[in-house]
Amino acid sequence: MTSSQPLELLAPLSGVLLALDKVPDPAFSSRLVGDGLCLDPTSSVLCAPLAGTVSNIQDSGHAVSITDDQGVQVLLHVGLDTVNLAGKGFTRLVVDGQRVEAGQPLIEFDADYIALHARSLLTLMLVVSGEPFTVLADDGSLVQQAQPVLRVALQAGEQQAQEEEGEALFTRPLMLPNANGLHARPAAVLAQAAKGFKASICLHKGAESANAKSLVAIMALQTSQGDAVQVSAAGEDAEAALAALTALLLEGCGEVVNLVVEEQQVVADPEQETLLRGVCASPGSAFGQVVQVVEPELSISESGVGQALERAALDRALQAAELALQAMQAKAGSAAQAEIFRAHQELLEDPTLLEQAHQLLAEGKSAAFAWNRATQATGALFQGLGSALLAERSADLTDVGQRVLKLILGVTDSAWTLPEQAILVAEQLTPSQTASLDPDKVLGFVTVGGGATSHVAILARALGLPAICGVPASVLALADGTQVLLDADKGELHLSPDPAAIERQRIDRQQQGLRRAQDLQQAQAPAITRDGHRIEVTANVASQQETQQSVELGGEGVGLLRSEFLYLDRNRAPSPQEQADTYSAIAQALGPERNLVVRTLDVGGDKPLAYVPMAAEQNPFLGLRGIRLCLERPQLLREQFRAILASAGQARLHIMLPMVSLLSELRQARKILQEEAHALGLANLPKLGIMIEVPSAALMADVFAPEVDFFSIGTNDLTQYTLAMDRDHPRLAGQADSFHPAVLRLIATTVKAAHAHGKWVGVCGALASESLAVPVLLGLGVDELSVSVPLIPTIKARVREMDLQDCQQLARQVLGLEEADQVREALRGYQARDVETSLAVEG
Repeated sequence: MTSSQPLELLAPLSGVLLALDKVPDPAFSSRLVGDGLCLDPTSSVLCAPLAGTVSNIQDSGHAVSITDDQGVQVLLHVGLDTVNLAGKGFTRLVVDGQRVEAGQPLIEFDADYIALHARSLLTLMLVVSGEPFTVLADDGSLVQQAQPVLRVALQAGEQQAQEEEGEALFTRPLMLPNANGLHARPAAVLAQAAKGFKASICLHKGAESANAKSLVAIMALQTSQGDAVQVSAAGEDAEAALAALTALLLEGCGEVVNLVVEEQQVVADPEQETLLRGVCASPGSAFGQVVQVVEPELSISESGVGQALERAALDRALQAAELALQAMQAKAGSAAQAEIFRAHQELLEDPTLLEQAHQLLAEGKSAAFAWNRATQATGALFQGLGSALLAERSADLTDVGQRVLKLILGVTDSAWTLPEQAILVAEQLTPSQTASLDPDKVLGFVTVGGGATSHVAILARALGLPAICGVPASVLALADGTQVLLDADKGELHLSPDPAAIERQRIDRQQQGLRRAQDLQQAQAPAITRDGHRIEVTANVASQQETQQSVELGGEGVGLLRSEFLYLDRNRAPSPQEQADTYSAIAQALGPERNLVVRTLDVGGDKPLAYVPMAAEQNPFLGLRGIRLCLERPQLLREQFRAILASAGQARLHIMLPMVSLLSELRQARKILQEEAHALGLANLPKLGIMIEVPSAALMADVFAPEVDFFSIGTNDLTQYTLAMDRDHPRLAGQADSFHPAVLRLIATTVKAAHAHGKWVGVCGALASESLAVPVLLGLGVDELSVSVPLIPTIKARVREMDLQDCQQLARQVLGLEEADQVREALRGYQARDVETSLAVEG
């Protein structure tokens, strides 16, 4: 070997140079990630220390790797624990694969924001390819950006030949437990362990692969928590390598992780399983045969034929997509469906998305490549922000992206050839695919991705198709034609159902159809128990169209108007006039004899608004949500109050505050409401109530009751806060059950306190829409049930079958039980006895 000319690395920014030993992070100070130096920055633009290719820039923007033409790899890492900022405070100025010159800006960062929200601003420059080097500046000295700070010694000659390899061995698929995937620290641990084996080792994510001995290559896979990865190895110690690296990956590669993720591992042979569990996206059950849904690969050319021609091709595709979405919106069977496709139209006009695509067109890329890259980059950004709502936004963006991409490429969507009694299985269905399903052939579907609140779930409920999501990826290995029983109510897919279960499902489905027809015939009749106790059954709505549908189905008012439908899926806030017109139209659809309960804006934390700046939160469900956000931005609340008050007198107006946990929040909001009503010259305030969805509010209902006009219980959040379980968690959803005695006791506490002060109590959470829950809610003294629009006739019919005294006795019984399953069993027993009694009376 002969030495070649040394390579000088330039300071990537200005700052004080520090030895790695002084970095307060053992992964860096121990040189586990790589050797080099640290800078305490005084500038805020990170520049390339050498000429080369961007081999990886993290989606979060906190780290970038450059590889020069001789194979030297340098990792630049801004700050400590900055991966947790999920991109906030960073602006990426380059992309993967881009050629850069020494001194070229790579990342711009907000030093003030990072200093406040991360552990440290200390920035690392590490030679991760292992070449020896000399530091050219003294420890503690101030260096300027582009000043030479490292001299790397290079070796010329042949690379060491790789050992002869045999056939590669693979691990089973493994779920990554790391909260931020394999970022620098865990990637370094994995690479270091892999280097201890002679075998050639690769890490695989889907169709992508990386050299497991290369930190940069591992980071370039851009992994996230829950990703399914595999390790392959070829060579004499391959088996030992796979065993060691499997254990390392499952333990988090040195990071503290939530090991429950491993319980969701992909099963190698799904036929060995008889039951797969997920989360109920749409209730019901079905017996049918598996049909796997796989999207075909699209061939995309990177190079364009001229910017003008490619721009015209993109514009034509966008216009065609706009027309198609307008048609789908017009044909939508419900307001919820129409809103989804209206949101898709908004994405077609998103300025940031179009700007990214146009920039790539200017660089000579094809229209298909530019549009695909822009949508994928934006979707990955949404996915990486840790928000359920933005993850759903990413799914919508994928749908819109594929629609436009196919139009550019001239690919026509062929109609699915489906057998009878199909149960679709997919990694993920798009809203467009779901909306186009034929309920005469498709009995239900099962997906690995998605959530119970996703747009696909909303569409499934509108179509009346049972569906579950969050199912283990092993479901994708089921053969077409496999007979399965889908029990969406329980979030279960039975792979080997016994004939008795199949027959029960068939009979239940037939009886449900007959019962539904009978309930519709009597929908306008009041909900009065057999012993004369009346319950008001109202609707949960998010549009004027749904309000009108609720009236047609016998709804006695609106118990929950989700006002955030006016604010979400758009790039700017609705104007005050648009808000006022919408509330007035909904009130007019109800008329002066019906209640209209408008919930003030329930966003923030898990449901951010694109046009309201919100900091990323570690625990968004415990952060700035609902009334907390609105009181932080009182102008937002004032504007909404003014718009709501414009509908006063057109219906029996009520205003409801979400996520109230403190009496001071209620008092602040009431003061603002009084001021706005006075400014409008209104003598009488509308009724003001709060949602009971935080346990503290339920436990202090006796303190709140004198100061409110009503309570409405949001059982979804009340359940997850009471049981400390995410209701959409694939492994915990079955336990995050609103039938749990602890939740029922909080409902009982709330009702008792309200009635002691002459105030009424409604339930607007999902529990109110479950017919099984009707007797216990009546027995606890609930005055109003606000339910999903299609279920109004069913819930009213269920009330008419009840005897209030029986319900009260049942409620006392179940409050003494220990678990939700016991409550459900008791209620099923009561339901069966009640059906027998009804049949005997009719006979």
